[in-house]
Amino acid sequence: MSGVTVRKIESAADRHRALEVIEQVFRREKNWISAVHEQMPEGVENDSRVSWFLAEVNGRPAGIIRLLYDPPLELPEGYGVSFEPGVDLEKLRTAGRYAEIGRFMILGEYRRNPRVALRLMRSATAEVVERDYTHFITDVFEGEANSPFNFHTRVLGFEVVGKHLFGDLNCSSTRIILTLDILKLYRRVKNSRSRIYMELTEGIRTVMERKAAMRGRRTVSGA
Repeated sequence: MSGVTVRKIESAADRHRALEVIEQVFRREKNWISAVHEQMPEGVENDSRVSWFLAEVNGRPAGIIRLLYDPPLELPEGYGVSFEPGVDLEKLRTAGRYAEIGRFMILGEYRRNPRVALRLMRSATAEVVERDYTHFITDVFEGEANSPFNFHTRVLGFEVVGKHLFGDLNCSSTRIILTLDILKLYRRVKNSRSRIYMELTEGIRTVMERKAAMRGRRTVSGA
C-alpha cells in the first residue's frame, strides 16, 4: 500500500472515479444518501467555490475530500444547533477565513492505511493556505463507526464548538461541529519529528515558504 497519491479533481474522468467512492461509502455502506450524482454534480470540477481531491492507492480510487470555501457559519434553524459554553458565533466569524471540510470518506479496505487520510488532509490544507484561508470547519457524527473524530481532535487539534441534531445526510446521529486554526496547528507541530506531522505539514510548509519568498521579492522590488 505504498503507492498513495492525491490530486485535485479537475476532469470528468476523475469525477467519475470519485463517484465510485461516494457510491461505495455513502450509499451502499452508510445508506446516508439515495442519489450519488447529486453529491458531486457534473461540472463541479470547474466551480471555484469548491475543491474536491481524490486519493488513489496503486492507481485505484481510495478516498475523497471536499472543500467548500466561505461557508455560512449560521446553520438553518431546523438543524437544532447548540454551541459550547463560551463559544460566540460572531467571534468565530471574525477569527479568520473558513473552508469547510465535507464528504471526507475512505473505502473500507484502505482505512487501515493512515497515509490515505493524511495525504488527503495534506493536499486540502495546502490548497486552503494557498488561497489565504486560515481555518477549517467540519462536522463529524457522534458515535458513528469509523468516525474521524479522534483523528481530527487528537492528531490535528480540532476543537469542539457545538453540535446540531439534523443535517443534509440521512443519519440520526448528532453532528459535532469542529474548527481548526491551521496556522496554530502548523506552529505547534512544524518542528515535530513525528512521521504523521511531517507528512501533514509538508504541504503547508511548501506553500508558506513560497509565499514568504514572493513577499521578499516584492519588498526588494519596491525598495
